[in-house]
Amino acid sequence: MSLPDAAGLLGVLLILLAYAGAQLGRLDPRRAPALVMNLIGAGLIMWSLTFRFNLSAFLMEAAWAVVALFGLIRLAIGKGRASGSADVPAWPSGSRGKDRAPRPDR
Repeated sequence: MSLPDAAGLLGVLLILLAYAGAQLGRLDPRRAPALVMNLIGAGLIMWSLTFRFNLSAFLMEAAWAVVALFGLIRLAIGKGRASGSADVPAWPSGSRGKDRAPRPDR
């Protein structure tokens, strides 16, 4: 196995661990550990793609990295505020809007 392949596989592992941790309630996807895992994972995959380029995969990983970086910047900016996260919306409790109030016209 080449170094780029190993780096790409490590990147995939990091992203999947962050995702699984979020799904199992072990990692908060809005906090630094999960965001760093996603950013490093995407970076490793993008680096591996420079050896055998695939545009769609590279764009997907670049978007993944930008979202993770945005989350980390948001956390860094929020460090000066109170520790509460009132400005960060909570994850919806249900899917597909089940927790929303019905519209009055229905």
